[in-house]
Amino acid sequence: MAEAIFPRRYDVIVVGGGHAGVEAALSAARMGRKTLLLTQNLDTIAAMSCNPSIGGVGKGQMVRELDALGGEMAKAADRSSFFSQTLNLSKGQAVRSPRAQCDKAAYRSGQKAAVESCANLDPVQDEAWELWVEGSRLRGVTSRRGTRYEGKTVVLTTGTFLNGLAHVGLKTHAAGRGGEAPSLGISSSLIALGFEVGRLKTGTPPRLHARTVDFSKLERQDGDPVPKAFSHFNLHIANPQLPSWVAYTNAATHRVIRDNLERSPLYSGKIEGVGPRYCPSIEDKVVKFPQKQRHQLFLEPEGWSTNELYLNGMSTSLPEDAQRALVASIPGLENALLTRCGYAIEYDFCQPTQLTDTLESRGVPGLFLAGQINGTTGYEEAAGQGLLAGVNAALSARGEAPFRLGRDEAYLGVMIDDLVVRGVDEPYRMFTARAENRLSLRADDADMRLMEKGSALGLIAPEARERFLRYRDLVLGAGESSDAELSPWSMAKVREQREIRASYEPYISRERGSAERLKAAELVEIPAGLDYAAIGALTNESRQKLSRLRPRTLGQAGRVPGVTPSDLQILWVHARAK
Repeated sequence: MAEAIFPRRYDVIVVGGGHAGVEAALSAARMGRKTLLLTQNLDTIAAMSCNPSIGGVGKGQMVRELDALGGEMAKAADRSSFFSQTLNLSKGQAVRSPRAQCDKAAYRSGQKAAVESCANLDPVQDEAWELWVEGSRLRGVTSRRGTRYEGKTVVLTTGTFLNGLAHVGLKTHAAGRGGEAPSLGISSSLIALGFEVGRLKTGTPPRLHARTVDFSKLERQDGDPVPKAFSHFNLHIANPQLPSWVAYTNAATHRVIRDNLERSPLYSGKIEGVGPRYCPSIEDKVVKFPQKQRHQLFLEPEGWSTNELYLNGMSTSLPEDAQRALVASIPGLENALLTRCGYAIEYDFCQPTQLTDTLESRGVPGLFLAGQINGTTGYEEAAGQGLLAGVNAALSARGEAPFRLGRDEAYLGVMIDDLVVRGVDEPYRMFTARAENRLSLRADDADMRLMEKGSALGLIAPEARERFLRYRDLVLGAGESSDAELSPWSMAKVREQREIRASYEPYISRERGSAERLKAAELVEIPAGLDYAAIGALTNESRQKLSRLRPRTLGQAGRVPGVTPSDLQILWVHARAK
């Protein structure tokens, strides 16, 4: 039977409705491009599959940057947050990071509403099965039910769904995440197009019923007395706040884990994929840190209208009976009911060195990849990639110049550069330590750094830009000392920003000088067709890696592992000669 062609044609087709997909679709549509969001289930748009939080060290900075560029994540977090914290308060502003726990249902429904109300954006429930390619030209995607969706560009944001396998003990079943089917077609399509596809894994802890927890044995933890908003456009948070609770593992907990290691898919060899080193399972914590007598756990509410608690710190894929024994060994949780078991999920990903720094495939023009398909972990990393991929797909669809962020401009720029130049050997997570210029990439000044860029892309409304410009002028001392159109909350933020900038300026000036020297290398473009194999003076390792990765600039080449300073000098000579 002939395949049916969907009656509408698109500039941008986004496959997947998670955190990356939502930002990609919204950004492309807001830039005026006809956009399709194709997802397996419209009711799980922007679902918080794992923890109920947004932000954290390095991650909170990216959420603020997303907001400044016109993204939606910060606004969604502000609408649904019930516990706000500024992490690293005892340290300097450069590493202070906002974090909020959110009502999962409210977050999801808010993001779905944003998608449904966005002009130029069609949300459609269907499963993408393969990429529609004719010769060397990408035409769109074909769905599992045989419908062909035609688009000038495609953004894949498939999360953990590609050939996903869920593990609980030695039992395995196909799944994209708990209770949802995997995506089984796209991986084969990518492999057929020459993509290098590997396996990674992540996991989630059990959930508990709050009514069965003895909170008198736990430590109460409250958020900041005055919750701060993520978004520049929200002055304060008026949502009702909820506490979290702290518990600890003990010798009995660790004994349960050691007694059941042979039944763990992580330690039996059943799981092949590599997991995130910075978010280890409770099994890994006990095995790799035997000297630690206890590990901290956080019982976090999943929302205002649910009794489920997220047991942060106890990610596990042990068998169900072992998980019950684990939880029961902890004071306060002796009689706790597990409403959902923890599990590990194993899935396909594409090595991101196969992409340019616009997140476009090197081998298939018009195809962009964003989120966990690129080997990252976390809602924030996914959303950041989604926005940048959506923006560049929108620009590509009209033949316009791409949009890039440098390492000195944003954590988002650091992340993209890390991914496409260095690749991943484990799920990538952002930290402030990854940025060379973190003094000037603070969470508090993301709007000052990036909002004009978001406005130039058409992602910041004109009235919002005008309000920002008044705020910026006041911060820089170019406006009056007070402004009737800015509320007392805004003026308090102006004063805070002036103080921070004054105290950091000497250090930032020094950092800026270093950044300018590095930028000189970033501006030296390497000819696209340069034949590295023919440059005999390069080391063998450099020739091989540079031929495979095709760095765009001398700066990128310098960050390729194994490329030496002498190799860079040789490349500089060849670049100048061309």
